[in-house]
Amino acid sequence: MHFTDAKGILTGGGGSCGMNIYRGCTHGCIYCDSRSLCYRFTHPFEDVEVKRNAPELLEKALRSKRKTCMIGTGAMSDPYMHCEEELGLTRKCLEIILKYGFGAAVQTKSDRILRDIDLLSEINRTAKCVVQMTLTTWDDDLCRILEPHVCGTKRRVEVLSEMRERGIPTIVWMTPILPFINDTAENVTAILEACVRAGVKGVIDFGMGLTLRDGDREYYYAALDRHFPGMKERYIRRYGNAYELPSPNAGELTALFRKICRENGMLSTPEECFAFLRELPERNPQIGMFEA
Repeated sequence: MHFTDAKGILTGGGGSCGMNIYRGCTHGCIYCDSRSLCYRFTHPFEDVEVKRNAPELLEKALRSKRKTCMIGTGAMSDPYMHCEEELGLTRKCLEIILKYGFGAAVQTKSDRILRDIDLLSEINRTAKCVVQMTLTTWDDDLCRILEPHVCGTKRRVEVLSEMRERGIPTIVWMTPILPFINDTAENVTAILEACVRAGVKGVIDFGMGLTLRDGDREYYYAALDRHFPGMKERYIRRYGNAYELPSPNAGELTALFRKICRENGMLSTPEECFAFLRELPERNPQIGMFEA
């Protein structure tokens, strides 16, 4: 990893803002879109860029905001990758979010988030906190190939259950679904049934498939050559250089997905889930009375 002093930390506005404390990742997911050339990395992806002044920038930004909102993190780089154990920048930023009464929406694949469950619980008590977990495959042996340097799916489900026990709502990103690899009814059903058991609020799916851009495509295809001999050629024959790679089973899997979500009262469209992630309810005046 290497350190930099960033000029700013928040993006967006209105009902929600986003921040990326780190740039790059060490989880090694073979399909990671953040590797794409369009994001203009000037350093190796695994040589994580650390915005060491992120807490100071965040405090300055939140102090000057006239209205509280949800602060999201994890869209581009996981806030709980390996270096967070040593640096604790995500925790410092959560402390600032709590201090100024903002909400938090944290997206990760890592059980390291449990270290901060005390802060997440307090943010949820005083404002709102949503924890988001990515689940792509129920088979942990396959998970170790697709997402090699992060905890497996079943451990992530345990994290979701611990969040439920603390009253923290959760959203699952069931994406990507990789054609010819994890695009089976058995896989989708197992993941969704685990979401039901863990009391997940909603599940995000973008059409049962994968997207590949320049840079990401080359990394993904190299991984296919290592782990799934002949699969790259199958992809090229079917998809060429397309950006969107829908599973041949997309229709069947989408119908199954919607049925299970509907029967169990889980939000099931990106629009519903994003609306929930952006919504910050009015602060309970009773809390202010007790804290005064």
